[in-house]
Amino acid sequence: MKNQHQPIAVEGYPFIALFAFITVVFALLGWTVITLLFLVLTLFSVYFFRNPDRTVPLEKGAVVSPADGKVVFVGTVEENRLLNCEMIKVSIFMSVFNVHVNRVPCSGKVIDQFYNKGQFVNAALDKASLENEQAGMLLECDNGKPLLVVQIAGLIARRIVTYPVIGDVLERGQRYGLIRFGSRLDVYLPTDCKVEVELGDRCVAGETIIGYLA
Repeated sequence: MKNQHQPIAVEGYPFIALFAFITVVFALLGWTVITLLFLVLTLFSVYFFRNPDRTVPLEKGAVVSPADGKVVFVGTVEENRLLNCEMIKVSIFMSVFNVHVNRVPCSGKVIDQFYNKGQFVNAALDKASLENEQAGMLLECDNGKPLLVVQIAGLIARRIVTYPVIGDVLERGQRYGLIRFGSRLDVYLPTDCKVEVELGDRCVAGETIIGYLA
């Protein structure tokens, strides 16, 4: 899969190249203000698509955060798209300043997926979990428990990228996709999972343990 070792996510290359080219053109024309504007856009694109390495915890049963960002919801909900049962939902909001490469919460096999077109309301709002464009991936974890992780587009985000397909076996902390320009990830955990995060906590993708599977 893509972006396992690259310091910059490959999805960012077209943006970086375009802004860099425009910067050079306006620099050659001597248009200083516009040159500086596109230079800032070039540097921001490099920053936004950064893809740092992470130290993945080895604790048995640990579920790691799939995204950098702030926990905006923790609670028990009905998950009716794939599982049709109660699950614990942990929602993590990514601002445009967070790393946007997403990571696999637990080791396991991809057993189902879905993609829904939708709206682009502020991803920090809880209604984004149902109304926004989203892509879900259902994992059967190594202990046989199901875990659903859903990428949700936000107010500015317009492109969800997911690499795995049904049948793929993934490792905890492995990079598996990204969302461009501000978004949210929801993780649905079994109700017997021990949750380790609270509302307002800051998470680091692939490193922060959000819970332990029973």
